[in-house]
Amino acid sequence: MARGLPAVWSVIFSAPFVLGGAHIYIEDPSPTVPAQVGLPIIGFGLFIVILGLYIHFVASPDEPTMGENEHVIDTRMPAQRAAVAKTVIGFAVLLVAGYYLFFTLQPYVYPTAMFIGGLYLFSTGLFTYWTNTLTTYYVTNERLIKEYRFISLVRRELPFKKVRGVEQRKSIWEAFVGLGNVRVASGGGGSLEIVVSNIYGSSSFADEIRQAL
Repeated sequence: MARGLPAVWSVIFSAPFVLGGAHIYIEDPSPTVPAQVGLPIIGFGLFIVILGLYIHFVASPDEPTMGENEHVIDTRMPAQRAAVAKTVIGFAVLLVAGYYLFFTLQPYVYPTAMFIGGLYLFSTGLFTYWTNTLTTYYVTNERLIKEYRFISLVRRELPFKKVRGVEQRKSIWEAFVGLGNVRVASGGGGSLEIVVSNIYGSSSFADEIRQAL
């Protein structure tokens, strides 16, 4: 089962779409917006519920098999702070856009632009929350491993003997919520890299990788 409560949060965030869409379709509160607009809103809410339930019951990846004399030094999971904050802000923007679109006489261009921006923030934030619940990073004395399971298991690993660079990255958004990313890359033409995303203490984690090289 996935970490956290993705099914619960998906139901919470989907409820306003399902209820609001049903209200628009049944009550038709706006004389200028067709009642049929409520149907795709309901569909979007149900999609969130279904995908959230699926992710909730997907098993997290098993710990990778260790080689001889290999052991795990550290295990990290992405923090959810940035994803939740983006989802909440996007949801708030959607509510404001819905109010202006259905209950005022403002020109459609403004609430529509607000709706598109809010939907982008909400969707990307919720998707990041879902994927974070199914992602695990392992640091052993020999390699860095990223495991991710959605429909199938994806495992990427980078032996420390091939690492040629360790880079820390923080977007403005991540710095604001106290998170960061660490990019670990090999050299050469067929370079491989693993980005450890949305973790607390990214500076100390980067130092940990450098010490393991």
